[in-house]
Formats: sequence, C-alpha cells, structure tokens
Amino acid sequence: MAQTLVIIPTYNERENIDPIVARVRASVPTADILVVDDASPDGTGQLADAIAAADSQVHVLHRTKKNGLGAAYLEAFGWGLSRGYDELVQLDSDGSHQPEQLPDLLAAAKTADVVMGSRWVPGGAVQNWPWHRRALSRGGSTYSRLVLRLRQHDVTGGYRVYTAHALERMDLASVESLGYCFQIDMLLTSVRAGLTVVEVPITFVERVLGSSKMSGNIVVEAMIRVTVWGLTGKGARRAIAAAKN
Repeated sequence: MAQTLVIIPTYNERENIDPIVARVRASVPTADILVVDDASPDGTGQLADAIAAADSQVHVLHRTKKNGLGAAYLEAFGWGLSRGYDELVQLDSDGSHQPEQLPDLLAAAKTADVVMGSRWVPGGAVQNWPWHRRALSRGGSTYSRLVLRLRQHDVTGGYRVYTAHALERMDLASVESLGYCFQIDMLLTSVRAGLTVVEVPITFVERVLGSSKMSGNIVVEAMIRVTVWGLTGKGARRAIAAAKN
C-alpha cells in the first residue's frame, strides 16, 4: 500500500489545526500528517506538538521564522522523500481544502504523477467567496494559463498530490517562488518535466476561523512574475532542461 504524507503548513492557525488534523485522520486513516509551522506566535506549533504526542501518525516540523508557503512545502517535500513516502499531499490548514475530498485525489494519483484539486473545471465550486475574489482568482488562473501556455484550469490552486516519482523528476532547485506564485511555479515545473498532470473537481470553502494571508498586492506581484516568465521564456528553458535529463 502506498504511503501517503499530508503536509499542512501553518502560521497562526491555532484555532484550525486540531479540527483539520482530525478531519484528515477520519478521511484517510492510513495517511501520516506533517504539520509545518513557521514559528507561529499564537502557539500553533506547540499545539501541534501536543497532537503529535497523542498520535504517532502526526509529525511536526518546526521552522525558525515565516519564510513563505513555498519554502515550507519544499522543506516538507525533502522531509517526506527522505522517509520513503510515495504520495505527498498539499493541504491548507484553514479548512478551505476539504479533507473529505482527499480520497478522490489519491485515487487519481494511481494513474497520474500530479493531481490538482480544481475549482474551475466542471464539478468544481467555491463557497462563500465574494464576486470580486472569485473574479481575481479565476482571472489570475486564466492569465497564467495563456501567458505560460498551460492547459490546466486552476493553476493557482494549492490542493495537490505529488507522487514521489514526480518530485524526484522535477527540478525543485529551479522553483524560485516562495509565496502565492509557488503553485504556478510548481505546475510549470511539473509540465516541463513531462509529467502527467490531471485535475479533479473540488469544492473550495472560505475559512471560518482566523484571518486569510491573501491580499490583492500578493496577487498583482504574482502576475508580474508570471508576465516576466512568459516574456523571458522560463518555461521553454525548463522544457530544454527536462529533455536533456
């Protein structure tokens, strides 16, 4: 049986960490969980330690400061690969990614290298978002698809499954984005490595507790970076590099 590691990055998510871990454990009882805490001042890391002390399938990786979502995931990927996990899952800690839908993503990973939970394919949905945030997210995905010539619809979504094979094939050292653009960067790296990428519809639910780290400035900064990638041919360079490997 494949060993699955669900990676949950946290920063000031004390209200959410206990229920999200419980939901993952209920939805995929055989999976292990790695909480990656960026030195949350609200004590999220200490609460995660207490959860791990009571459950051998929960682990905690403490980072010394807030260095960005991408940096947390990249360190967690290294942690999981070094311990022999076959499937590594990205999951938000705020409940927006529903653990109850994870079995569908894992089922798709049996025949794909990368599985993306998608809001913008038939069957996908978003709950409790105002129209302007929906437009911003969908518009960002559409713009990135066109500029980078990607076929996938939800290029900014963060609910994903990467097989160990996929991560080992990818040039993770070339992933330079640590914030919002990280998901686009990882998808571009996956596609240019010749991996099989599929989208599975999900329902994204806006957080109930805590505050979002997202802002309009973050999205604008990401779109500027995507534009630079498109103009400088970053994707083409990766395709050449992948063909040589």
